[in-house]
Amino acid sequence: MPEPTRKDETANGRPEEDVNSLKKLSIELPNDSVPATGRKDSVWSLGDGQGPDDLEKPIDTPPRSTLLIESPQSAVILVGGDITFVAKVEAKDLLRKPTVKWFKGKWMDLASKTGKHLQLKETFDRLTKIHTFEMHIVKAKDNYAGNYRCEVTYKDKFDSCSFDLEVKEAEQGSQNIDIRSAFKRSSEGQEDAGELDFSGLLKHREPKPEDDTPEVDVWDILKNARPDQYEKIAFTYGITDLRGLLRRMKKIPKEVKKSEAFAKKLDPAYQADKGGKIRLVVDLADPTVDLKWYKNGQEIRSSPKFIFEHKGTQRIMVINNCSMNDDAAYSVAAGDEKCSTELFVKELPVKIVKDIEAVKTTVNERVELECEVSEEGAQVKWMKNGVEVPTGVRSRYRVKCEGTKHFLVIDDASREDTGTYSVMATGGTSEAHVQVDLKPLKVLRDLEDAKVLLGQPIKLQCEISPGNVPGRWYRNGQLIQPNDRINIVHRNRVHRLEIAAGSLHDAGDYTFVPEGYSQSLSAKIHIFDPPRVHLESMNFPDNTVTIVAGNKLRLEIPISGEPAPRVVWMKGERVILESGNRVRAETCGDQTSLTIDVTEREDIGNYKIVLQNEAGEATASVKIKVVDIPDPPEAPLVPAVGGDWCSMIWEPPKYDGGSPILGYFIERKKKQSSRWMRLNFDQIKETSFEPKKMIEGVPYEVRIFAVNAIGVSKPSEPSKAFTPLAVTSEPTMLVVDDVTDTTVTVKWRPPETIGAAGLDGYSVEYCIEGTDDWIVSNNALTEKTKYTITGLTTGSKILVRVKAINAAGASSPRTIQHSVLVKEVIEPPKIRVPRHLKQTYTRRVGEAVNVVVPFMGKPRPKVTWLKEGTAIDPTHVNIRNTDCDSIIFIRKAERSHSGKYEMAVQVENHVDTAVLDIQVVDLPGPPQCVNIEDVWGGNVALVWTPPKDNGNAQIIGYTIQKADKKTMEWYTCIEHYHRTCITIPELVVGNEYFFRIFAENMCGLSETATQTKKSALIVKEGMQLKTHDYSDHDFMEAPKFTQPLINTFAIAGYNATLNCSVRANPRAKVIWMKNKMAILDDPRYRMFSNQGVCTLEIRKPSPYDGGMYTCKAINDLGEAQVDCKLEVKGGFTFYELMKRGVPLHLIDKYMNEKTVEQEK
Repeated sequence: MPEPTRKDETANGRPEEDVNSLKKLSIELPNDSVPATGRKDSVWSLGDGQGPDDLEKPIDTPPRSTLLIESPQSAVILVGGDITFVAKVEAKDLLRKPTVKWFKGKWMDLASKTGKHLQLKETFDRLTKIHTFEMHIVKAKDNYAGNYRCEVTYKDKFDSCSFDLEVKEAEQGSQNIDIRSAFKRSSEGQEDAGELDFSGLLKHREPKPEDDTPEVDVWDILKNARPDQYEKIAFTYGITDLRGLLRRMKKIPKEVKKSEAFAKKLDPAYQADKGGKIRLVVDLADPTVDLKWYKNGQEIRSSPKFIFEHKGTQRIMVINNCSMNDDAAYSVAAGDEKCSTELFVKELPVKIVKDIEAVKTTVNERVELECEVSEEGAQVKWMKNGVEVPTGVRSRYRVKCEGTKHFLVIDDASREDTGTYSVMATGGTSEAHVQVDLKPLKVLRDLEDAKVLLGQPIKLQCEISPGNVPGRWYRNGQLIQPNDRINIVHRNRVHRLEIAAGSLHDAGDYTFVPEGYSQSLSAKIHIFDPPRVHLESMNFPDNTVTIVAGNKLRLEIPISGEPAPRVVWMKGERVILESGNRVRAETCGDQTSLTIDVTEREDIGNYKIVLQNEAGEATASVKIKVVDIPDPPEAPLVPAVGGDWCSMIWEPPKYDGGSPILGYFIERKKKQSSRWMRLNFDQIKETSFEPKKMIEGVPYEVRIFAVNAIGVSKPSEPSKAFTPLAVTSEPTMLVVDDVTDTTVTVKWRPPETIGAAGLDGYSVEYCIEGTDDWIVSNNALTEKTKYTITGLTTGSKILVRVKAINAAGASSPRTIQHSVLVKEVIEPPKIRVPRHLKQTYTRRVGEAVNVVVPFMGKPRPKVTWLKEGTAIDPTHVNIRNTDCDSIIFIRKAERSHSGKYEMAVQVENHVDTAVLDIQVVDLPGPPQCVNIEDVWGGNVALVWTPPKDNGNAQIIGYTIQKADKKTMEWYTCIEHYHRTCITIPELVVGNEYFFRIFAENMCGLSETATQTKKSALIVKEGMQLKTHDYSDHDFMEAPKFTQPLINTFAIAGYNATLNCSVRANPRAKVIWMKNKMAILDDPRYRMFSNQGVCTLEIRKPSPYDGGMYTCKAINDLGEAQVDCKLEVKGGFTFYELMKRGVPLHLIDKYMNEKTVEQEK
């Protein structure tokens, strides 16, 4: 939080609140201890400085756009209090939020001072479109007093408002304060101790006895003492907290003497822009007093710059066209009194109106850089490459100024003047690049290359412009100096170099460089001699060299020629380069060499040496013969593969390396591996081999090495990858699955051994009994283990076999042992009713009925449906039959569709039936009549009869509602009530009620309710209740089955349960029977009875557990029984027994027992 200067009183002695209207902005600066006699930089004041009579005159201030609709106002608070200043800006015409800044004094931005004691807040009201900006000062201190300013900016609009804050503290008389005890440091750290009191941290000492010195009023001593004596006085009277003492003295109001000469003094400070006008106004108490104005202690005389005006008691000094010289301390003397102020002249930044432009010129030309600034006489600084340009007498640079234009002149430009020039003013910078180049050089005649025989004169000549440019001659970068043999001539534009007799050292690159230019002229001088090859010194027979492959060969052949000839080694049309890796040619001095690091068979042939230079050409040839190992054979072939072996063949290599083939080595590796294994250690003379001991299913590769007297060839390319594979074992358990008049269906199990080659499929073949002509039934392999052979002749007998096929081939066939007669076998029909259809199948009216009933039988059974013994109308019920099931479909069920549907499946004389009970239910009707049987107290007894239409479903309850006769608003009393009589209690006495009842079944409540015709009036007390005599109900009942047993299908090996429910009083004894025989102590049966529900559990039934089961209930009043049929699936048909190879007499016995059971 900033610490603004507290203004207890203004400079002229009046309280601060009297001059708040002047809206002055002040801030305490660090050098506030400077005495008032000299120039004081402690207070800045922004004000108009005009007297009351000049308020009507226009003020030379920039126009402001009014953005603030509510400005913060000056205020006065006590120390420790809180205050909020509010500024509001209307945002109707603003596209975005304006920028608001809060300042204290002139420049202190309060946005960086926010914290515990200062908080800034911004809000926006979308309804009124007003931005609200708040500044909160929390627990104000006395140094928070001062002038504040709020500035609002939006694009090119600006508005501001100044306001003052005064912080007051309750005055306390100095006579009531014991100054010595108040500013003594204590270990207890009282409130009056100074802020820097660290005495509480010191070691406690015993208190000293109080001094009996007589009391002295230290305040009077301090008031009359000079500030430099404060420390001495505090030490004398035992005051240790000097800082707290000084802070308290600042708070003591000072008595300001009223001026006798001035009614209003000058403001502490004024500010004006450079070139502007400022008015200094004082108000005299005595107009007759002589007045003198001073500037820095020098009296000011009237002049066009300083104008003195008199208006009543006001004395005004106007300073026109303010300059920086006017920034000084001003004072006015009236008699013996004097008041002072300061004028601060704010210099406006000088802007560059016209930038300097880039210049490109040549040497010795005049360069002039020009710029224009916004103010005449402004100071600018010229820079070159960031360094200030010297402008002294001996400098090459001249600076001149013509009004607002400034010039930098270079009379005789040189290349060193190239660079980036910039001009700097207080309001901007401009820069440009100056490029000074040499005058272009023109080559009228260039140097020409020359070829000179050894000993002949050499002459080089060129012609350039300008002609007065000297130059130097160089040979191979070395400066040439003239001597007895070399002569250098320069005449006007012609430059010539003459050498008397050329030698080998005179050959090279000659260059002429004009002085001062980067351009140069070049030419080459060649001194040459015809080349020669000295092959006779090598002593090779017929110029032929023989070498074993793999050795290094280096041929060094002497040569001569000047200049050094260009040597080219060639083999055929191919040039051998020096940069070759294995074969390379090298030339060094007077010899050339051919190097072959590792000789190979490809190196055989004639090598030609070609020497060339300017004098001519020479050639020679050398023949090289290389003895090598044979070529690798071609990749071997693998024609046959077994389970752990293969056979391989190959062809001999095309080139034997100049020596007969002695034999072969064979290697083998797994395809995924990189390790080769040799299969033979003795050379094989033949071109075939049979590797063994390979792993089945693993891919392998093989390769061949050829051997001659020189060595072993490189390996051949690996063969194509092959995998040792074995055929599978034969399929297993081949049986006949189905036979028709034209087809036979067989099925089998996969082979026991399949192997690494896997199984691609099966091939099914058949032949007519008595022939050996096997016919392939499936053209494409089948992956299934079941296949149907079609197109057979009825009555014929066939044999069938199946082969398993994989990549290794076909397995051994699996053949059916006996011939198969092509004739369909009759299979009795059997209906397989789903479990959910064995009970009543219930659907609501309007829902779809979709019932699927599967069945079995061969040939395709004939299916018929009856409803209650009559044929089904196909317009109401859709029936669709397939080979294995029958479907009943009703799109929208109606109650007329309810009933028992009988399904009959017939194959020739064999018939199987099943009954489906379909129930279509709907909402019930309302009860038939509802009567009020009796009314007593707050109770009403209701009696009703069940509805006439129960919706084809059992009524499961009733919903009773009541309504007051006055409002007839219905309220539910009870839901899901099962009886047909009820007593409604807790009715309000004096009210009259109607009642209505809804019936409910599994579909829901009835659409309408039956209402009582009469109302029930609940009378007040005093009425007698009529009681009726009731006889006890006899609950004794003979056994009666409320839920019968249902015919059930069970699966062999899975537990089955039979359930029924019986009602009897007294409790009945339950007996379970199978085929009319009581079930007693049989561990395969478990019997349960709970709340009238009887259950018989059959553990893991077999086909022999099928039959007729009976549940019998007996008590003293009678007996009852229910029956059901249990069929256990999982038995065998005649056809299945035949396929399993069961003897005929056992099959006949089993079928007879089964027929007897079905008849029973």
